[in-house]
Amino acid sequence: MLFPYVLAVTALLLLYLRPWSRKSAGLPLPPGPRSLPFLGNVGDIDMVRPWRTYSEWKAKYGPIVSCRLIGQTVIIINSEKVARQLLDQRSAIYSDRPAGPVPKLFGIDFITAFLPYGDTFRLHRRLFHQALRPDAADSYRDLYLDKARQLLSNLLGSPEAFEKHLFLYTASIIMSVTYGYDKVSWDGPPITSIAKLAELINVGIQPERSAILTAFPILTRLPPWFPGASFQRIAQRTRTLALESMNEPFEFVKRNMAAGNAPKSMVSDLLNEMDGEKHAYSEQAVKQVALTVFVAGFDTSSSTLSSFILAMVLHPEAQRLAQQEIDSVVGIDRLPDFYDRPSLKYVEAVFREAIRWHIVAPVGLPHATSSDDVFEGYFIPKGSLVVPNIWDMSREGHDDPDVFRPERHFASDGTLLPDTIAAKPMWGFGRRGCPGRFIAEAATWSAAVHLLAVFRITKAVDESGKEIEVKEEFTSGVVCRPVPFQCSFVPRSTDREKAIRLGD
Repeated sequence: MLFPYVLAVTALLLLYLRPWSRKSAGLPLPPGPRSLPFLGNVGDIDMVRPWRTYSEWKAKYGPIVSCRLIGQTVIIINSEKVARQLLDQRSAIYSDRPAGPVPKLFGIDFITAFLPYGDTFRLHRRLFHQALRPDAADSYRDLYLDKARQLLSNLLGSPEAFEKHLFLYTASIIMSVTYGYDKVSWDGPPITSIAKLAELINVGIQPERSAILTAFPILTRLPPWFPGASFQRIAQRTRTLALESMNEPFEFVKRNMAAGNAPKSMVSDLLNEMDGEKHAYSEQAVKQVALTVFVAGFDTSSSTLSSFILAMVLHPEAQRLAQQEIDSVVGIDRLPDFYDRPSLKYVEAVFREAIRWHIVAPVGLPHATSSDDVFEGYFIPKGSLVVPNIWDMSREGHDDPDVFRPERHFASDGTLLPDTIAAKPMWGFGRRGCPGRFIAEAATWSAAVHLLAVFRITKAVDESGKEIEVKEEFTSGVVCRPVPFQCSFVPRSTDREKAIRLGD
């Protein structure tokens, strides 16, 4: 057990011998905490919830902070305004990813999120925008509604398995949009393989592991049986699953296209647009982009819905007011539709607040600078890691950021404050912004409004009839979701319950 720590310390010592920062024309780095030899500021950061440390630094040093992590210059951005100025307006400099061996070791270096900024990344982005632009996302509205009603049916059948149903709802939409799968099951291919791949990727890109392997890449050559090299076994499994997950659903689409019965999907549309030898992209690029859609959207969307349900359990008055509005606008004879959305203003506020209240991706994946830069008198060296603290940005401008209060999304005259999907920090910045945000947002809203329309979401009770306590606790990691909790889904209307069970 001692061996991994010996290697880690050795890596830190080697890195400390490298120059970790430079100055340009005497300009300083952004302010930040003093660092220790070898470790830098590793000991200063809450490694479980680093975003909280970054927010504390903001209070002391300002919206842009620099620190050292294992010989690497890291720039923390704690302000949406600064993030827009750098990551959006200077995206030519701030769109790279940190170099390191982890994506290649785990066989996921083709995933768009991990690509360095260059021709392949630009091609992926072009294919994304071609397939997932706002009008394309709107064309799937009937799909979102259909899958939301299937979610309701699943919850009526086994409400205790609601987390599984949320995963299946998210996965079924992604698989339909991307590959044209009409029906998917949680325990059948290809969902099993792709969901496991997404889970292993979250394990593989843990910051601690990435930092050590990047600092001392010779570790990537250790055999799987070597003490402390369990990551190699995870990497082997991930590489196998990545190939399976990329190829099998893609071949499913090609078989359907050859038979003349392929439904509309991102993959079929892109393949149809390939023009013989003159096409500007390959089948391999389509495969890579398609798998990226699932990996990027699967965990975040289901986690957002789980957080929404937790918010409704803990804040029954907000739930009651939202349901009152649905009953007034939609009535009790039908289920909500997208054309109701502009009139469901309080529901919209509840939806926005559930996302803001506990952002599921509190720290964005690090950007990297491709050249030196100067910002407000501070020097930002080439190769710096640039980390947007989304968690803090979601709390900017609020005196009570930890309180769940939908009313904060209204202006003083009672109108909803302006809100555009593309401008939300949770979707990322600049050329690294999430290309699937329009589909993800619409699908999540559809599920949320249907849950409110059909169920009272309450605390569960034990055998003696006593309420089971629910805590406001979340996991940590790249994606954070509520710690598993119990709740009840009580149908609000007998007629509506019967209609859902009958598939009406």
